[in-house]
Amino acid sequence: MAHLLKIKHSSGDWRKVKTTAIAVGIYDDLKLSRQFQGVNRELGRGLSNALAAKFIKGKVGEVKTVVGKKGAIAFVFGLGKRGELNAETLRRAGGGVSKACVANKVESVAFLMPIDGKDTYYTQAAAEGLVLGSYQFNEFKTMDEDPFEMMGATVVSGNKQAVAKGTIIANGVCLARDVENRPGNVATPTHIAENAKAIGKTGGMKVTVFDREKFTKMGMGALAGVASGTDVPPKFIIMEYMGGPKKQKPKVLVGKGLTFDSGGISIKPAAKMNEMKYDMCGSGVVLGVMQAVAELKPKMNIVGIIPSTENMSGDKAYRPGDVLTAYNGKTIEVLNTDAEGRLILADALSYASKHYDPEYIIDFATLTGAVVVALGHVATGIMGTDEALIESIKSSSKTTAEKVWEFPLWDEYLKQVKSKIADVKNVGAPMQAGSIAGGAFLEAFVGEDIPWCHFDIAGTAWGDKDLPYQNKGTATGEVIRLVVNLLRI
Repeated sequence: MAHLLKIKHSSGDWRKVKTTAIAVGIYDDLKLSRQFQGVNRELGRGLSNALAAKFIKGKVGEVKTVVGKKGAIAFVFGLGKRGELNAETLRRAGGGVSKACVANKVESVAFLMPIDGKDTYYTQAAAEGLVLGSYQFNEFKTMDEDPFEMMGATVVSGNKQAVAKGTIIANGVCLARDVENRPGNVATPTHIAENAKAIGKTGGMKVTVFDREKFTKMGMGALAGVASGTDVPPKFIIMEYMGGPKKQKPKVLVGKGLTFDSGGISIKPAAKMNEMKYDMCGSGVVLGVMQAVAELKPKMNIVGIIPSTENMSGDKAYRPGDVLTAYNGKTIEVLNTDAEGRLILADALSYASKHYDPEYIIDFATLTGAVVVALGHVATGIMGTDEALIESIKSSSKTTAEKVWEFPLWDEYLKQVKSKIADVKNVGAPMQAGSIAGGAFLEAFVGEDIPWCHFDIAGTAWGDKDLPYQNKGTATGEVIRLVVNLLRI
């Protein structure tokens, strides 16, 4: 809810930048360059004294506070080994510096780009880190006696356009974090639709929202089935950004918007059920990317689709054993009502395949607990039908330092979701390949010859990553940066 909205850029002397503190980087050899010697003079040799005392080690992710004469403050961030500088090091540095500013109640900071950090993407990463590290979710705190928010940051040196782009992308991530961190009684399907409309207004997008009656009449039996157990109005949301030529095939992004998941009749254990407010993080990815698109205004066509509902139990709820008919006409045997995310995505993927002739479709979902067993909170599981698309995703993953790992979609797995009484069933083989089974199910609802990739973000959308630009135990906004990079905006 609270984060830096804008970051300034300066190509001049850092001494002329009006901020409360400065932030400088140092390698683990602890040798001062001319840039740092100038800082040291301003601090009254505070930096060299801190180095002599081995207070600073220069390790990646390290941020130390040095106070000099007349209360001058410098944050010293580690750059690791000299000659091995990369964008992620600077992203972590930016995040760590912002967190140090918040902790020390420092209103503004001048972040000095290292002399050898001339790559444009390095500047973008530093700006991303500064914004993301400043993020706090304090929307519901009313008794905090001394709240504090950063007011400003300036990147000194580097590329001005890259600062602006990094800020825009990071603000998209923060918007997603806000929506994802909100509880299910606030972040309802209507709330998601309202955010989509606001983004659409900013970016000149056409936003269409189908309500329960409309999408049910259209034949979205899977979404209607999952939504049958809740009185909270479900929504099917379409965001169309058409900034490219009319004949250009759109890139379609689909996000699971399960605003609260009780498991339905196949009810979840009570422990940690509160975390199921995060089951809409796939929709957060779509909103975050489309927010960046709205600001960056690329000359391409991009469509975002979000099926959104709660999954609750009750006398109207769908049941294990029910058979649902998806938008593409395929029938689904429901064996577990807690495997509901793939059901609502089935209608969304079918709709995208029928109406858009897409260049490719990518979907994002907190789909399975099995992916956390396989990959922990370190990487996102991906699987799909097009080798070139998968390789492009892996390349963007390396660029943005958001790890992905490909699972196979072999015929053996596709056969495991075949049903004896319907076309497919919504679970695979018992106690086997749970994440792959989810992807195998979704594959049945993607149009023939359409490149497609599924992102299972259940382990990365929130949780335990120890990164300076994330907050442990809350929404991360993971893979938004990856997708923006993939789009080549």
